Amino acid sequence: MKVPKLNNNDDTYVLVEWLVETGTEVKEGDPVAVLETSKSAEEVTADATGVLRQQVALMADCAPGDLLATIGAPAANPAPIVSPETPESHSGPVITAPARAAMDELGVTEEQVAALGVNVVRRADVERLAAESSVSTTPLSKVQQAVGRAVTLSHATIPAAYAVLDMPLDDELAATRRLTKQVRRPVGLAELFVMAVARLHAEFPLFFATLGDDRTKAVLSETANVGVTFDTGEGLYVPVVHDAGSKSLQEVATRLMEYRVAAMKNDFSAADLAGANIAVTLHHDGGITLAIPFIFPGTACALAVTAPQEVLHLDGGEVKARQVAHIGLAYDHRLINGRDAARFLNALQRETKALAATE
Repeated sequence: MKVPKLNNNDDTYVLVEWLVETGTEVKEGDPVAVLETSKSAEEVTADATGVLRQQVALMADCAPGDLLATIGAPAANPAPIVSPETPESHSGPVITAPARAAMDELGVTEEQVAALGVNVVRRADVERLAAESSVSTTPLSKVQQAVGRAVTLSHATIPAAYAVLDMPLDDELAATRRLTKQVRRPVGLAELFVMAVARLHAEFPLFFATLGDDRTKAVLSETANVGVTFDTGEGLYVPVVHDAGSKSLQEVATRLMEYRVAAMKNDFSAADLAGANIAVTLHHDGGITLAIPFIFPGTACALAVTAPQEVLHLDGGEVKARQVAHIGLAYDHRLINGRDAARFLNALQRETKALAATE
């Protein structure tokens, strides 16, 4: 039984949980393990019926195609399987490799873990000890850890640049109220920008492309798959509106409404979170006027939509107020240059105004 490929963004996954012990008889289709990707945790099911024997240690990295477990008839005298999390023998407390890494991360000493009184010290023991002790730490959720890995990879591999356009949004904000009644779904700036971005797919193909393996070619996409950020305080999620350019406003509004509910319940599937080739990041908290998103690995750019602010401007010599937002674009400079970034932002303004004028 080999490690399946769960998404196109990760070369390796982390085995975070075995659901069955070595020597357990399983049936084809039974959940047997949980693998953590950069976006979600996914159950892996048995591909045959028989007795399972684990081949990968807990918290170990594994790549698609690696041997995860064997499933077959029970051996007459099975050899014990020894892993970093299940040592064959020990003298005194044994600290597993994941536990020792957690000790370094959380500032927990060997004297502290020795006082636990357990034979094998695991990562969970160290995290619990750190939470209960006077050490001022707090464990990060698995979702936040995944975000951290994605951010680190992005900053390490993508030469990013940034451009900002001040975009008046009075007409768009007024249109959202009318369009909400029209499609009978919540319509806000998120829905309008997803639609507007998708409409630019044919005009700006490199903004939806990925860099080829040899770094000399851009791999173009056939559709606009727009990821949208949702942060409910329990972690950052980026579900995807697939082929957004073929969808109506009502369909986009319905999908984003479903994703808001899923974000509150932490109930996304792997398919919901896979396949984005551009991202719209939302920063609507009051007073936030500028945000610089990181570029998600596997994409060329990320659009930042901030909260509109009331500003004064001269209109024919008369001082008037209007709602303006700083709409930013972080882009991979290997694929996109500043001139095209500016063209994209101005075209985005054109499309949002066109959507606002739709009856």
